[in-house]
Amino acid sequence: MLIDSHVNLHAPQFADDQADVIARARQAGVALMLTICDRLDNFPKVLALAKAHADIWASVGVHPHEAKHHRGLDVADLVRFAADDRVVGIGETGLDYHYDLSPRDVQRQVFAVHIAAAQATGLPLIVHTREADEDMGDMLETAFHRQPFKILMHCYTSGAELARRAAQLGAYFSVSGIATFKAADDVRAVIAEMPEARLIVETDCPYLAPVPYRGRRNEPAFIGHVLAKLAEIRGWPLAEAEAKTEAAFFDLFDRVQRP
Repeated sequence: MLIDSHVNLHAPQFADDQADVIARARQAGVALMLTICDRLDNFPKVLALAKAHADIWASVGVHPHEAKHHRGLDVADLVRFAADDRVVGIGETGLDYHYDLSPRDVQRQVFAVHIAAAQATGLPLIVHTREADEDMGDMLETAFHRQPFKILMHCYTSGAELARRAAQLGAYFSVSGIATFKAADDVRAVIAEMPEARLIVETDCPYLAPVPYRGRRNEPAFIGHVLAKLAEIRGWPLAEAEAKTEAAFFDLFDRVQRP
């Protein structure tokens, strides 16, 4: 089945036609979607989507861009929200040193809270990382060696060394539309070396639309183009790529019920 492991259906870009976007995804064969929380005041909208649709699941977390608004975040807050059975992941969280929209020390503080919540709940940690390879690797390794937890390196575009460090911790990796971009040879080179049993796909919609839709608003209905590029990069038949990514998704997000 086609699974979009990272959508942002509560985003304002979908305000006028959210129902149509969901319908188009189903028409394109998308059987499951995971809609992602970026800040806690958006969590009610994210959870409502998951409760309204049997094929949509939710996460809870704070994007590193929003960390400055959640300086007082407590592990208990995330654990409480994650108790709902429609919540299957902690995040999107992590470190973004490219935009630095939140101070780096605050990003690290809030990320550490999410790691602890993933350890407490057993839910996968959905990690955003950009230009923070050394700090990200150090934080993941230190926490994992204290208490193991599940890791998803979402929309991975960082370096080969961080990918290696994360893979040694058993991390999974999600491939996005960036893999289809003409100038993304470095991203494709890293994807070619990722653990084949720990690869999944995502759109990260409404962002990062794959070729041939680059420059347009992204939608879950476009996930097939990401899967096809992954199959090409790895030298897999398309059906094999679909089967491998499906199996990896359910291995990682084991709270999700199969349709």
